[in-house]
Amino acid sequence: MDQKGCMKCGQRDVSTKEIGIPGGGFSHSYVVDIPHNSFHVVTCRNCGYSEFYNTEAVDDSRAVEYFFGE
Repeated sequence: MDQKGCMKCGQRDVSTKEIGIPGGGFSHSYVVDIPHNSFHVVTCRNCGYSEFYNTEAVDDSRAVEYFFGE
């Protein structure tokens, strides 16, 4: 089986976290720092390459699969 890895260095060791980013047009959410957009961030532990995935579209495990192109 051909295992895929990080598109930059080929390694398969990653970390994941969820982050919130303020936004939403004229809501002024940046003033009170309320996140309106939430993302899974998958980062290669070898080279640091990262990709963001919208939490409304994919869950954490699918984000890692997408990162590896699976």
